[in-house]
Amino acid sequence: MPETGPRPTDAAIVGMGALFPGADGLDAYWRNLLAGTDCITDVPPARWDPAIYYDPHGAEGPARSDRFYCRRGGFLDEQAAFDPTRFGIMPATVPGAEPDQLLALRVIADAIADAGGQERLPADRSRIGVVLGRGGFMGVATARLDQRVRTAHQLAVTLRELAPELGESKISAVRDAFQQSLGPERPEASIGLVPSFTAARTANRLDFRGPAYTLDAACASSLLAVAQAVDLLAAGRCDSVIAGAVHHCHIATLWSVFTQLRALSPTQCIRPFDRRADGTLLSEGTGVVLLKRLADAERDGDRVYAVLRGTGVSGDGRASSLMNPRTEGQTRALELAWESAGLDPRDPAALGLLEAHGTGTPVGDDTELTTLAQVFGPPGAGRAPVGLGSVKSMLGHTMQAAGIAGLIKAALAVHHRTLPPTLHLDEPHEGLARTRMRPLTETEPWDAGRAPLRAGVNAFGFGGINAHVILEEAPGHRSPAAAPPVPRRSPLRTAEPERLVRLAVRS
Repeated sequence: MPETGPRPTDAAIVGMGALFPGADGLDAYWRNLLAGTDCITDVPPARWDPAIYYDPHGAEGPARSDRFYCRRGGFLDEQAAFDPTRFGIMPATVPGAEPDQLLALRVIADAIADAGGQERLPADRSRIGVVLGRGGFMGVATARLDQRVRTAHQLAVTLRELAPELGESKISAVRDAFQQSLGPERPEASIGLVPSFTAARTANRLDFRGPAYTLDAACASSLLAVAQAVDLLAAGRCDSVIAGAVHHCHIATLWSVFTQLRALSPTQCIRPFDRRADGTLLSEGTGVVLLKRLADAERDGDRVYAVLRGTGVSGDGRASSLMNPRTEGQTRALELAWESAGLDPRDPAALGLLEAHGTGTPVGDDTELTTLAQVFGPPGAGRAPVGLGSVKSMLGHTMQAAGIAGLIKAALAVHHRTLPPTLHLDEPHEGLARTRMRPLTETEPWDAGRAPLRAGVNAFGFGGINAHVILEEAPGHRSPAAAPPVPRRSPLRTAEPERLVRLAVRS
């Protein structure tokens, strides 16, 4: 394929927002990436109580739904503050809402500020879209409502069957006490329980009138959202689109699912592409990018972190199970992305960084390495090695937000011309020998000579959905511009509301 530079209609990343374990904003996220900070910790008891659920020997016997053999992951606590008055939301509605809706709004506002503020957005609000990935599983607020509606009455039925001598009055008292322990009823917060409102709330509060919707493609959700945002810009339906994903769910039910699947690491360490890799670790976070067409960004004088040269999405089709990834499906996604970019992935200078899906599961890592060998070719004379990394080694698996965590990392690496490290990769997987991939275990400067810096990002979802995105440095970019600082937030709580009613928030 003849190599060409970015096209005017290619999407440019002009702003980003990040909220991940150990990082309350984009600047902190980049600092952690450069320092190789391990943000994995023990589960806080407020998420689920290890004294009740944790069984360190659980991996040795049959899986139990109510005992977990792993208790480490990536958690947001002090970083996850939300000020409802900033967005004109009644503080009383916040405790009963799913946190992903509110934190997505906060992080999107941070991305807009990072891009230079609202004045950098199209004046015609119908030209601004929002596409967010979000899981369809039960969140913490929905689980609490389910306990109030169903579990309390199931408890009463069980007591009537096993202890009828208690009498109806005591059984009713037990049911009422259980419901009261869940906190007050908050019917006004029920709007915060609707999964599709994750994108809709942002559009409502920020007055975006273009397409605003939420999608679920498992771990590929955020890159699928980015691919759809790119299509909206290329088709001329929008002039600016915010894309990314949210995942803020550490309820015991979700941990039970991954325990029964035996997907979690028994040694409680996530080691992408290491011989000792034995499973993943669950994490949470939100990340978004603000996209404009490159020609519009150049016209408006925007700082461009990177240009999206190509995107590809594919499905695995029939496989031995929904849990087994297929090289054929992954390869197709990568080939579609490089074809759309008009680039040859086997060219020695085509790629400098591959931000892998890299879950740290033996089957997943081996399948991905086979894919990389097929698409980028084997090692050999004249074939430059490609830096390989996975941010999951630092954060754990952020589920629907996994792809955007990797995309933001890759965009920052391109912008700052620096290759961040991957952790716990001490004994490289034997499959690396069939690839051009070179594990990055230390922070390195990134210099591609006369060739443009280019990175690829993988995200592969349960059920066989695959996505790949190609990033390239902006035309003429050789040294990063100073990024405006992202405001730091005060410490997982609702900010104290101000003691006044705002009647004119813009004045």
